[in-house]
Amino acid sequence: MKKIGFLLSLCVWMGCQQTGKFHVEGQIEDAADTTMYLEHISLGDGIVPIDSVRLTAEGSFQMTGKELGNPEFYRLRIGRQCINLAFDSTETVKVHASLNNMSFDYTVEGSGTCDTIRLLSKKLADLEIQIRQMAENRDYTVQQRDSFIREFVTDYKNDVKMNIILNHYEATSSYFACFQMLGSALLFDPINDKSDLTWLRAVANAWGEKYPDCPRTQNLANIVTEGRKKHAKPREIVLNTDSGKVRELGIIDMTMPDIKGEERTLSTLQGQVILLDFTALAMPSSQERILELRTLYNKYHDRGFEIYQVSLDGDRHYWSQHCEELPWISVYCEEGLDSDILKLYQVEHLPTFFLIDRNCDLQARQEQIKDLEKAIESLL
Repeated sequence: MKKIGFLLSLCVWMGCQQTGKFHVEGQIEDAADTTMYLEHISLGDGIVPIDSVRLTAEGSFQMTGKELGNPEFYRLRIGRQCINLAFDSTETVKVHASLNNMSFDYTVEGSGTCDTIRLLSKKLADLEIQIRQMAENRDYTVQQRDSFIREFVTDYKNDVKMNIILNHYEATSSYFACFQMLGSALLFDPINDKSDLTWLRAVANAWGEKYPDCPRTQNLANIVTEGRKKHAKPREIVLNTDSGKVRELGIIDMTMPDIKGEERTLSTLQGQVILLDFTALAMPSSQERILELRTLYNKYHDRGFEIYQVSLDGDRHYWSQHCEELPWISVYCEEGLDSDILKLYQVEHLPTFFLIDRNCDLQARQEQIKDLEKAIESLL
């Protein structure tokens, strides 16, 4: 009986050891004898306390939480001062700060995700200061101040899109960025801003692939669905002719639905030579061009050539009728010519195509290619 009891105790002990936990430790200066809380920023239940500790005379602390199997968000809080964190595994994160400016002036070690969240929090704090200073500046009229503030917000969002979210759509920090608040309002507004919808949709697609059973994935997908319903209106084809240059190496990834509603991601075609084609099937020259593309596709597809065709037709029904028999990947850009993807690729007219090699590196755009067949042959 003693042996059985020992074995049962051992099993219980082993079960406890196998329970995944993450750890937070560090030091908060000038915070001796204060109480720090570790709180879960949950999706449905609001702020949930996880752990608490009385800081030592040196401000040192150690706390733990249960790892949930998918990315989740937490915060360290002393009074109104908070540090945002995220965990998706049994990791240890070290935090150092001073109580007086704990929310924004802190360092974090052991997690690149937490450090990116720190950067986002600091950027947002700087934006709030910039807005407050402009709101109090009486050298400008009310209308001028409002215009400047809108520019500040737009610049901030563009910075976050290009330097935090772009090509890191599956990152926990990208999800965090999508839900940053300015006052009581979300910075990213997919219901009223078609550009914001494009980026949230990219994050939603990436999370759907990486974390298909995560409640946050479904929540983000629901938000994107509502945004798509709001913006699903016919659009007139008007081109945005911003000047610039597509980066010479790598691609700017995209995920869009095909005629069956399946989300197709450009980067999944790595290993093939890709013709990335921006077009509108309603254009008068479209049928002749489709025949030319069919010739290329039939000649080179078996050797590893693929076409990823992005339709910018204002009428989705027209597109679906005319792409049904196309043998290559044909996707529909619901944001149309308002899509950020056109700006990122500097598409100035339709059709415009690019050649991408087997390593998924952008090799040339339409204007640089004198003989398309020779260019494809050289990459195959």
